[in-house]
Amino acid sequence: MSDHLKYAGADAKTQRAALETIIRSEPVLMDVLEAVRDLRVPDGWLVSGAIYNLVWNRLTDRPSFYGVNDIDVIYFDDDDLSWDAEDRVIRLIEAALLDVPVPVQPRNQARVHLWYEQKFGIAFAPLTSACESLERYASKTHAIAARLDDTGALELVAPFGLDDLFAFRVTPNTQADSRVTHTTKGARIAAMWPEVTVVPWPE
Repeated sequence: MSDHLKYAGADAKTQRAALETIIRSEPVLMDVLEAVRDLRVPDGWLVSGAIYNLVWNRLTDRPSFYGVNDIDVIYFDDDDLSWDAEDRVIRLIEAALLDVPVPVQPRNQARVHLWYEQKFGIAFAPLTSACESLERYASKTHAIAARLDDTGALELVAPFGLDDLFAFRVTPNTQADSRVTHTTKGARIAAMWPEVTVVPWPE
């Protein structure tokens, strides 16, 4: 019998310890975390799919990067909002992670409001930090960020907690106007991880 729900409903300390153990068990994610730290990427964090997909894959005995299209890195630098500045960070991280098996996608969260409405048709208020963006993710389950400090300690940010993640439940974040994104991503996730329950966007 599968024990993929063994951390569902556990206390926050247990869930955070389990998440840290899973992240540290994957050398590729540790390489990314170390690169973001060592390159001094401002307010840099590993986020979203590479984290929650890894957890689901570990707990269901699938390969680490099953279903992972890319590894998202967010950072915040409002000193230079040009595309050229962001591109320099992208190239710097890419050069440091040439052996990573899936693309790494760094994005400056200080720039999101400059292009979001044109791409998605929804206004996007400027952010004040990288992790503030987590509060606007379409699904609460995906709002998880990690980084290493200079001592090697792993910092975790999860504004909606970790129980949705460990309960294999994709829950909509109605603070964001992201019904379409939640529904589209939820359908893909349900097809790839049948263990996951996708909570419909409320009417």
